[in-house]
Amino acid sequence: MKKAFIATLLSVSVVLISCEGLKQIASILAPSEFEMATGLKDALSQGLFKGFDAFAEPTGNPLVRFAFPGDAAKIEKTLRDLGMDKMVDQVTGKFTRAMSSAVVAAKPIFLNSVKNMSIKDAAGILLTDNNHAATDYFKTAMSPELMTAFRPIVDSTIKLEGANKDWSSVVNVYNKIPFINKPLEPSLTDFIAARAIDAMFVSVANEEENIRTKLEFRKTDMMKKVFGYAEEEMKRRAQQPKQ
Repeated sequence: MKKAFIATLLSVSVVLISCEGLKQIASILAPSEFEMATGLKDALSQGLFKGFDAFAEPTGNPLVRFAFPGDAAKIEKTLRDLGMDKMVDQVTGKFTRAMSSAVVAAKPIFLNSVKNMSIKDAAGILLTDNNHAATDYFKTAMSPELMTAFRPIVDSTIKLEGANKDWSSVVNVYNKIPFINKPLEPSLTDFIAARAIDAMFVSVANEEENIRTKLEFRKTDMMKKVFGYAEEEMKRRAQQPKQ
């Protein structure tokens, strides 16, 4: 009887120790809020570098290629129908190169914007079904600041390429066409800056989705820990019965 009691007591102790051990393991595996924020910033930075690579080699990349503002395809077709193929190609090429140069020059601005951003709700951004949650947060928080810092860089690269003069020629021709409802703007600095920033965010969003869904895209130890934890936690939540 005494032996049975001792055996039972030991069994209960083992179970309690096991439960406590599991809790300790879980607490070790779960990243802190600081680690979550660091992992998310690593992911955003990795996405930005993919964007820099795309802009550094813009040839053949539709995401980077300059498109006329507004109804781009219609505007381009109208100009080509008027026999302005050479000028259209020249403008497109110069603005594409200007966008590329501007993004390369603005590299520190983009990277610093990630470094300096405050992710207070790291867990909420990490543990979500939205594969672009960190990018969306980054875009909302940083777009105005990026636009302000990026605009003068775009303006200088447009002038350096001589794209502003070619654009003036296109605008003068296009705006004289009868029945044009929306004339072209004489300045494209804001449009180019916004387009380049949007393209960068598309690159970041694509990379974030890859990092969230594919192990091989997690290039740093912190990303492996943070997104590995997020993946398992989301699976666990999905398996819980709905109330």
